[in-house]
Amino acid sequence: MSAPVPSPLVVVDAEPLPRQEEVLTDAALAFVAELHRRFTPRRDELLARRAERRAEIARTSTLDFLPGTAGVRADDSWRVAPAPPALEDRRVEITGPTDRKMTINALNSGARIWLADFEDASAPTWENVVLGQLNLIDAYERRIDFTDPKSQKTYALRPAEELATVVTRPRGWHLDERHLQLDGTPVPGALVDFGLYFFHNAERLIRLGKGPYFYLPKTESHLEARLWNDVFVFAQEYTGIPQGTVRATVLIETITAAYEMEEILYELRDHASGLNAGRWDYLFSIVKNFRDGGTKFVLPDRNAVTMTAPFMRAYTELLVRTCHKRGAHAIGGMAAFIPSRRDAEANKVAFEKVKADKDREAADGFDGSWVAHPDLVPIALASFDAVLGEKPNQKDRLREDVSVAAGDLIAVDSLDARPTYDGWRNAVAVGIRYIEAWLRGTGAVAIFGLMEDAATAEISRSQIWQWINADVVFENGEHATADLARKVAAEELAAVRAEIGEEAFAAGRWQQAHDLLLQVALDTDYTDFLTLPAYEQLR
Repeated sequence: MSAPVPSPLVVVDAEPLPRQEEVLTDAALAFVAELHRRFTPRRDELLARRAERRAEIARTSTLDFLPGTAGVRADDSWRVAPAPPALEDRRVEITGPTDRKMTINALNSGARIWLADFEDASAPTWENVVLGQLNLIDAYERRIDFTDPKSQKTYALRPAEELATVVTRPRGWHLDERHLQLDGTPVPGALVDFGLYFFHNAERLIRLGKGPYFYLPKTESHLEARLWNDVFVFAQEYTGIPQGTVRATVLIETITAAYEMEEILYELRDHASGLNAGRWDYLFSIVKNFRDGGTKFVLPDRNAVTMTAPFMRAYTELLVRTCHKRGAHAIGGMAAFIPSRRDAEANKVAFEKVKADKDREAADGFDGSWVAHPDLVPIALASFDAVLGEKPNQKDRLREDVSVAAGDLIAVDSLDARPTYDGWRNAVAVGIRYIEAWLRGTGAVAIFGLMEDAATAEISRSQIWQWINADVVFENGEHATADLARKVAAEELAAVRAEIGEEAFAAGRWQQAHDLLLQVALDTDYTDFLTLPAYEQLR
């Protein structure tokens, strides 16, 4: 008797898209289905383990380096695989979603790397998921162009040698793709994004002298890194490309991962190329995990938590030391400023702050850093050029002077700043404005001069939640309460209506965004990720 034919993946509740058959081929969907069968059960177990660890943190209000993996940290003999030529020099990286215009502009930006984002900078509408894949295929085949319908300005790729190397970021393990299902079960978004990109582009990229490179988001433990490594091994076997062709950079953007940096590199050592310091998600993770820990874990306004805060310095310096000890790249944080064509003085002040930030990262030993706008590429480039010169990186700077104790990473009370009423209003205003854009399908949004993504909304709603539950009193005597949140949210909604007019307000998703922000900021049970309830409303 012959073996039963495996069930196929089914596209559910999605309108057909132009050229989707080029992405959703039978062979590509069969590959994604096999990833789902093999790895989703382990994904589910690891998500359950996250909840168990969170409960342990709630009980103890502390974290420590893992005693069970002390041998990995003590063993000085292991290194990650040498970087491929295309990832040797990463001094400036630009981030952004994979829409057609951004694809061209990011590749042309002058940055060494483009983080092609299916995660925080992309609202996962079916259109963004599928057409984003198509845009990358078209870019590699050099058949991509774009004409702005308003300005009629046209965009096209520069010569191949001038283009950034692509490092693609799939969704985090916690998000499912409801439009792709197997036997009624949605496939994890991470496996959809990785699987479609890898299947269509791995061999194509090898022919171009590069490879399938990935950023791994929201990782919380070395066991989650091990799962990714097993995915990579299987994918390379399945397609017949050499083991080690895949390379991954892991975002250390959760507080638990900060205690397992060496173990994460160890699990991925044949495929690892570096670690990155992701600021907003890291702060969000601290709030989420230590929300029961009392006043000593209360963060001030997000803009007051700079990378020079003692607990943030501990995190970034440990990251550089860990990476260079193991032969990996250390990539710095985001410069989110968006230059204004109308305010030269504001640009001057912001450019000086960006320069100081990138100068500090280069001096600390980072091998590169992120920017959100092409105009910031030259600033970051100058900071790293001044330190690197002709060298591709500074992995030879081992930073053996750095010594970080477990408590240093969570010494939030070492920062001499308090929540302010302006910070409260800003959290509400930015939260509403970002969520409204996300619900319309836009994941990277310019708000008040900064490029914001989903991590912004997470830290905004988390701070509202934390300040209410810690009964914070602002400098004006107001208490952080649910009623105050409702009052300020109503005022912000009215301000938006007055700013954009009745017609634009009615055409948007403003009331829905207002309601969702208050839901996740005021619920007694803290929602793990804002994007989970938001995804249910994304159409």
